[in-house]
Amino acid sequence: MMWEDREDEEQTRQFEKMTATHLYCNNCGRSMPVQEVLLLVLPDGELYDYRCVQCHESVGTRKETKRPSLEIKSE
Repeated sequence: MMWEDREDEEQTRQFEKMTATHLYCNNCGRSMPVQEVLLLVLPDGELYDYRCVQCHESVGTRKETKRPSLEIKSE
Protein backbone atom coordinates (compact mmCIF):
# COMPACT_ATOMS: atom_id res chain seq x y z
CA MET A 1 0.00 0.00 0.00
CA MET A 2 2.70 2.48 0.97
CA TRP A 3 4.52 1.85 -2.33
CA GLU A 4 1.39 2.64 -4.35
CA ASP A 5 0.83 5.92 -2.48
CA ARG A 6 4.39 7.00 -3.20
CA GLU A 7 3.99 6.18 -6.92
CA ASP A 8 0.74 8.16 -7.17
CA GLU A 9 2.35 11.14 -5.44
CA GLU A 10 5.35 11.06 -7.80
CA GLN A 11 3.12 10.84 -10.87
CA THR A 12 1.07 13.88 -9.86
CA ARG A 13 4.23 15.90 -9.11
CA GLN A 14 5.58 15.15 -12.60
CA PHE A 15 2.97 17.41 -14.17
CA GLU A 16 2.91 20.25 -11.64
CA LYS A 17 5.32 22.45 -13.63
CA MET A 18 4.33 21.42 -17.15
CA THR A 19 5.08 24.05 -19.81
CA ALA A 20 4.41 24.07 -23.54
CA THR A 21 7.14 24.20 -26.18
CA HIS A 22 4.89 24.17 -29.28
CA LEU A 23 1.27 25.29 -29.67
CA TYR A 24 -1.03 25.76 -32.65
CA CYS A 25 -0.94 29.33 -33.99
CA ASN A 26 -4.05 30.47 -35.93
CA ASN A 27 -2.05 33.23 -37.60
CA CYS A 28 0.67 30.89 -38.94
CA GLY A 29 -1.75 27.98 -39.50
CA ARG A 30 0.40 25.32 -37.84
CA SER A 31 2.08 24.25 -34.63
CA MET A 32 4.82 26.72 -33.78
CA PRO A 33 7.46 27.06 -31.07
CA VAL A 34 6.29 29.36 -28.30
CA GLN A 35 7.89 31.69 -25.80
CA GLU A 36 6.52 31.85 -22.27
CA VAL A 37 6.19 35.40 -20.92
CA LEU A 38 5.19 36.41 -17.38
CA LEU A 39 2.02 38.44 -17.86
CA LEU A 40 0.72 39.16 -14.33
CA VAL A 41 1.74 38.53 -10.75
CA LEU A 42 -1.43 37.80 -8.79
CA PRO A 43 -1.97 37.32 -5.04
CA ASP A 44 -2.66 33.62 -5.57
CA GLY A 45 -0.07 32.94 -8.29
CA GLU A 46 1.36 34.05 -11.61
CA LEU A 47 -0.21 34.25 -15.07
CA TYR A 48 1.96 33.37 -18.07
CA ASP A 49 1.26 34.07 -21.74
CA TYR A 50 2.47 31.84 -24.57
CA ARG A 51 3.46 33.74 -27.74
CA CYS A 52 4.29 32.37 -31.17
CA VAL A 53 8.01 32.85 -31.86
CA GLN A 54 7.43 33.80 -35.51
CA CYS A 55 4.46 36.22 -35.46
CA HIS A 56 4.33 37.03 -31.69
CA GLU A 57 0.58 36.25 -31.54
CA SER A 58 -0.73 35.12 -28.15
CA VAL A 59 -1.63 31.42 -28.46
CA GLY A 60 -2.39 30.48 -24.85
CA THR A 61 -2.02 31.16 -21.14
CA ARG A 62 -1.00 29.24 -18.04
CA LYS A 63 -1.67 30.10 -14.41
CA GLU A 64 0.76 28.86 -11.80
CA THR A 65 -0.83 28.91 -8.37
CA LYS A 66 1.25 29.27 -5.25
CA ARG A 67 1.24 26.47 -2.75
CA PRO A 68 0.17 27.41 0.75
CA SER A 69 3.22 28.04 2.87
CA LEU A 70 3.86 25.69 5.75
CA GLU A 71 3.99 27.08 9.23
CA ILE A 72 6.23 25.50 11.83
CA LYS A 73 4.81 25.88 15.30
CA SER A 74 6.96 25.31 18.32
CA GLU A 75 5.41 24.28 21.58
